[in-house]
Amino acid sequence: MKLVNFKRGEAAHYGIVLGDRVIDLTARIGHTYPDLISFIAKDGRAVAEALASSQHGDYSFDDLELLAVVPDARKIFCIGLNYADHVAEASRALGGREIPKHPMVFARWAESLTGHRQPIIRPHVSDNLDWEAELLVVIGKSTGRYLPVERALEHVFGYAAMNEACLRDYQFHTRQLTPGKNFEKTGATGPWLVTADEIADPHDLEIEMRLNGELMQKANTRDLIFNVAQLISYISEWLPLNPGDLIATGTMGGVGFSRQPPIFMKPGDLAEVSISGIGVLSNLIADESSALHGGAER
Repeated sequence: MKLVNFKRGEAAHYGIVLGDRVIDLTARIGHTYPDLISFIAKDGRAVAEALASSQHGDYSFDDLELLAVVPDARKIFCIGLNYADHVAEASRALGGREIPKHPMVFARWAESLTGHRQPIIRPHVSDNLDWEAELLVVIGKSTGRYLPVERALEHVFGYAAMNEACLRDYQFHTRQLTPGKNFEKTGATGPWLVTADEIADPHDLEIEMRLNGELMQKANTRDLIFNVAQLISYISEWLPLNPGDLIATGTMGGVGFSRQPPIFMKPGDLAEVSISGIGVLSNLIADESSALHGGAER
């Protein structure tokens, strides 16, 4: 099953994707499952599957203004330095990076997310907008504390692609990553949320990142230093995960800042993240409107 969040007027709706059509689940079952998180928490898949078998869709997928796959996620965990080749390139560029003994975890907020076909925004204060192709994990049921690794995948609702774009100069202002990783509408997710039953093995997925058609990153999730199950179990040691929480599992080598010379995304660029079994997340890069900041110019 593929699920999307989208806008109808000023309201957020969610629906199920059937080929090139989308059934509006908000309109049909919103009284029971008012948003995607409640749909996930109450496991509304059987109801949605019944609707999918009898309906032809309300809207064309191509016509929808898509939102982040979970636009109101309450917790968003991101993992740094989780592929060996990315550790190596970061060490060459910055020095002192080693294979971590424990997952490197930082947080994003929901305002930093955006959806498939929506622009990734380059803010007017920086032109160091870098790409990071990642597998995004959506939690399906509460983990509690100290969830064993061998049971972790039972708690996954589904997966999506993510371009966890960041502002490198702000990331390196201090040793804290938070500012550079949380600019508004820089974390693209999509093209939809694929339920876990459609992904045979999340630890054997091909990931590619293309910028204007040129291959910039390529890896397989088998290369993760800490895999999906290990990440879920580790986070649950200190905080329970709940339905709709997100884990961005980390990016591989090939990011822009470590290249010689560095390459950063600029307005008009097309960024595409593809993951086998999921699809292609596509975003154009756009400059932030100066009107939002009192006419400030770069």
